[in-house]
Amino acid sequence: MASLEERRLMAKIAHLYYVMGHKQSEIADQLDISQASVSRLLKRAEAERIVQVTVNMPAGVYPELEEAIQQRYGLKEVIVADCSQDDDPHILRAIGSAAAFYLENTLKKQEVVGISSWSSSLLHMVDAMRPINRKMNARVVQILGGIGNPSAQSHATRLNERLANLLGGETRFLPAPGVVGSAEARQVLLDDPFVKETLSLFQTITLALVGIGALEPSKLLASSGNVFQADELELLREAGAVGDICMQFFDGDGQPTRTTLSQRVIGMSLEQLGSLERSVGIAGGARKVPAICGAMQGGWINVLVTDRFTAQRLLAS
Repeated sequence: MASLEERRLMAKIAHLYYVMGHKQSEIADQLDISQASVSRLLKRAEAERIVQVTVNMPAGVYPELEEAIQQRYGLKEVIVADCSQDDDPHILRAIGSAAAFYLENTLKKQEVVGISSWSSSLLHMVDAMRPINRKMNARVVQILGGIGNPSAQSHATRLNERLANLLGGETRFLPAPGVVGSAEARQVLLDDPFVKETLSLFQTITLALVGIGALEPSKLLASSGNVFQADELELLREAGAVGDICMQFFDGDGQPTRTTLSQRVIGMSLEQLGSLERSVGIAGGARKVPAICGAMQGGWINVLVTDRFTAQRLLAS
């Protein structure tokens, strides 16, 4: 326990620093002590509860949920969006808005952004974004084949083009379906010079934005035609698959499911995704909880944007 005189000095320093807003160097000059002593006494003031830091948390923010998920799964960052109702329309709007804010505030100059196709979460993100005024010289690269059913094709095209326009950069499409009929057909497309050129850009990507899919495809994905058939989904289920990123499936522990179906996918591999500096998964909803858990367990994403209902389920699972 400090003496009364020491406590008086700690209280005076704390008042000057926290209440009056003086710099530590200014306090040191005023009291004729070293700046190191000021720093040490401020720490002691906290330890002895002369100073108590209180954060008045505004409604709708969830730092404890974010920290708990981040620590459990070893992520770089977790963003938990507030959401008024536990249903897909509300969740998509909430996580789309949160992801847009995250990207607007963390995008670096000359960033190469990889973005998956056929994701409702990502569509809501770009719809919520505002143009970035500062000159970024960013590039947007499609990391899952974006050719599909013409009635749904516009979604994949809009996703890439709108994001590139918002970032003030250029876009590069992956001119192939995400899923093809055979390994032989895939190889033919991989030999196409335009496909090959886009695939070569994968190694330059610094930030990936991806949706996380449940085993059963979403309406948007199903409408695109870039899906496996019912018997093939059953094969994946038997192999333990719980979800996918860019049509690359994994089990509850995040391990890739070993089937021949991956030989029919044109897009970024899980291994490529997991090696990136930032791999941002944007997903929410009860049916996606096993898939989100698997994606985090496997290390395929290191940043998660989700909603408060899903966050609670992730911690309870």
